[in-house]
Amino acid sequence: MPDRQLLHLVIGGELKDLNGPPEFKDLTKVDLVGAYPTYRDAAKAWRAKAQQTVDNALMRYFIIHAHKLLDPESDDHEH
Repeated sequence: MPDRQLLHLVIGGELKDLNGPPEFKDLTKVDLVGAYPTYRDAAKAWRAKAQQTVDNALMRYFIIHAHKLLDPESDDHEH
């Protein structure tokens, strides 16, 4: 039986500031990098984007565990 698909989204953008919870400066410029079936795949994409934007201290990328939002009752323990 194949492993269950676990949806992970990678997004990023420039933050308003680095203090407090993340808040994007301009939601129309948020970069939706993509959707990935495993945390490992998402982390690879996240790392690549983070390295490309290392010169901008306000630019941040995040991995969203969308599978947990879609199925909050899941007992999945992957990152």
